[in-house]
Amino acid sequence: MLKNIVIATGMVFLLAGCSSGGDSGGGKGGGTVDSAAAEKSFKQNCASCHGNNLEGGTGPALKEIGKEHSKDEILKQIKNGGGGMPAGLINGDEAENVAVWLASKK
Repeated sequence: MLKNIVIATGMVFLLAGCSSGGDSGGGKGGGTVDSAAAEKSFKQNCASCHGNNLEGGTGPALKEIGKEHSKDEILKQIKNGGGGMPAGLINGDEAENVAVWLASKK
């Protein structure tokens, strides 16, 4: 009996450790994000329209974009553009990272 309790307790700690995985986009299809790299990419490629602080400008504000759009929806917009936004300003892993970062903005 004691052995089962010890094993169960160990498993709880193991699972808790696995799920705490660093800086994540959370909910709605998030994933792991390199926030510093995402912010740098955003400032270099997106801030001229969306503002340095995600406040908007020519493009819409993105301060709480993750409340309404998933990482996949944001990535699709980055890749395909639309609504005045050009397609493909960033690509590949960089686009994926920015999408996860933006999806965490709630």
